[in-house]
Amino acid sequence: MEPAAQRAALEALMAEQGASFAELSRVIGRNPAYLQQYVRRGSPRELGEHDRELLARFFGVPEARLGGREAEGLTEIARLDVRASAGPGRLAEDEAARRPATLSQALLRELGVRPAAASMICVEGESMEPTLSDGDEILVDRDRCEVRGKGGIFVIRLDGTLMVKRLRVALGGLEVVSDNPAWPTRLCRGGEVEVIGRVAWLGRALL
Repeated sequence: MEPAAQRAALEALMAEQGASFAELSRVIGRNPAYLQQYVRRGSPRELGEHDRELLARFFGVPEARLGGREAEGLTEIARLDVRASAGPGRLAEDEAARRPATLSQALLRELGVRPAAASMICVEGESMEPTLSDGDEILVDRDRCEVRGKGGIFVIRLDGTLMVKRLRVALGGLEVVSDNPAWPTRLCRGGEVEVIGRVAWLGRALL
């Protein structure tokens, strides 16, 4: 990635996540004006490898998004340090806290998921049993937010709570369905449900 493109990528991430030059300069242990000079004046010409690594961790994105190299055969994606409820529901207060995860590039291509639109998140609760279990890690495709046909399993925000549920198109809105029959189905108007992305894959430890 060319130096100008690296600077543009950093600015785009700052706008996306609401970070300031001074805040990010502190993240990499520099003076408050360091990154403003980097972006606005091109000094330094390129970010150091360690600085880029720290910024990528802060934003929860692959280093490649800031001009670094992708690991051969693997790609970094964001892993959200929060659980999507498949139970009574929990507030997503820590949703912004992120750390990188790695997945096979071949797997992402097979699933049709762009690395930049991918997030890993952990499932909490039992309402999606037997499909999803407590502790499962799921891959969320944020490019796929539209519920069509028979629907699918999505990460959503409903009543201020981050959840993983099956969504189906219904007259006047969406059915929010738990695969566990002990949990009732809820009919919601379209505007009540914010669809974060569709679940494309899950990882589970075999005990």
